[in-house]
Amino acid sequence: MIWVTLGSALLGLGLSGAAAQLLSHRLPSYRTVFTAGPLGALFGAYLTYMALGPGHVLATLAGALLVAAVLLSLLVRPTGRLHRAMPS
Repeated sequence: MIWVTLGSALLGLGLSGAAAQLLSHRLPSYRTVFTAGPLGALFGAYLTYMALGPGHVLATLAGALLVAAVLLSLLVRPTGRLHRAMPS
């Protein structure tokens, strides 16, 4: 279990690094990005492990990667101005 935890944290850090490199103009501070990635991956690994049980290492790491990607996607800001449908 320690290897799954360490692996999911490293996957979260790697995903955070890739997101920070590719989307640096649309993300908040690096501290937020590099905190949210590993925490999302650890939560995803915990959630997947509790759902599937022991012995599913690759599925647990895939769940960790998926939850970390979803959490990082929530940090992405839109480009340009937002248009309102109805004037105020």
